[in-house]
Amino acid sequence: MADIARLTEVIEPEAEALGFELVRVKMMPSEAGDGGQALQIMAEDPKTGQLVIEQCAALSRRVSDRLDALEEEGTVLVPGAYHLEVSSPGIDRPLTRAKDFANWAGHEAKVSLTEKVHGHRNLKGELKGLDGDMVVIEDHKAGEVSFPRNLIHSAKLVLTDELIAATQPLDTSGADEIVETEEEKADD
Repeated sequence: MADIARLTEVIEPEAEALGFELVRVKMMPSEAGDGGQALQIMAEDPKTGQLVIEQCAALSRRVSDRLDALEEEGTVLVPGAYHLEVSSPGIDRPLTRAKDFANWAGHEAKVSLTEKVHGHRNLKGELKGLDGDMVVIEDHKAGEVSFPRNLIHSAKLVLTDELIAATQPLDTSGADEIVETEEEKADD
């Protein structure tokens, strides 16, 4: 099994060198259906809160080169075959860093805990933010619940109209330009 903490130590400086902030590093089953695994990297440009395709490609190349160099030196961080997936966190982004809980306060979140707090393991409601290292959420059923960040199994924003309105739109410049190419026809 891959050591996520060690992978994060290697990947974060590569993201920072490009001016990006690392949101999450995660190993997961590959979506290719081949029984393999995927190394998923989510990062964002702090100016926009997202990455566009060119930025994802640049980070992917940089991380791939770094992991390959370490492997050539004898350090294998991901045993076995894997796919590298680099993406933007998206609008219903995962909440992984302390600043995520502070920055997205006021929006609806869904949180799964590793153990029950006040009789609840799954919470959904308005994220109130952080109080020290305690996350505070106004759960729809349980009311206001506080819990330490280290008890979080997963947390993400819930897609709502308010979240859409608060999120910077993607840069779509150039998306309406159509490039037509003429395919070469093979002679029979």
